[in-house]
Amino acid sequence: MTRIIGLTGGMGSGKSTVSRVLAELGAVIIDADKVGHEAYQPRTATWQALVDAFGRDILAADETIDRKKLGALVFSHPDNLKKLNGIVHPRMYRMMQARIADLQKQGGKVIVVDAAILFEANWTPLVDEVWVVVADETNVVKRAVARTGLPEEQIRARLRSQMTNTERVKRANVVIHNDGTTDELTRRVKELWLALN
Repeated sequence: MTRIIGLTGGMGSGKSTVSRVLAELGAVIIDADKVGHEAYQPRTATWQALVDAFGRDILAADETIDRKKLGALVFSHPDNLKKLNGIVHPRMYRMMQARIADLQKQGGKVIVVDAAILFEANWTPLVDEVWVVVADETNVVKRAVARTGLPEEQIRARLRSQMTNTERVKRANVVIHNDGTTDELTRRVKELWLALN
């Protein structure tokens, strides 16, 4: 019997570290960001729909979608973000659904759908349970600035566009607090893993 876990958390929460530890422990990871990159490939139906919706200005010289340009258009404009999500999220859902089905056929025991926007995109029907990684905003901003190189105000704007931790926690089966060290986080994930088996 395959166990499908939805792993989510806001920017800088430590979700990627949890995902990496789960992969090391033997889980198969479906990374929603990578699925999104595939959906954005030039000349795909999603790519065409995005160009039609936002214009050719969102393209880089090589015809790929420049995610920074697209991000600048959508993160500060709720209507644009809604339009983007309406195009991309249903397509990604179908792609992940197909991947889960393939992995189940191969006998995968634990599949993790790693998605920052698991709730917002209504992808929870794909999973059996949801694990949420949360951290204090000060830690989140510090980590996100270090990782992305974006200015603090841009990080805070992105955080404001995301679901709050309080909302995420309400809908979670498991909450992983990440305000300590990476070693502490790894220990917690290993405990949860052992409880699965």
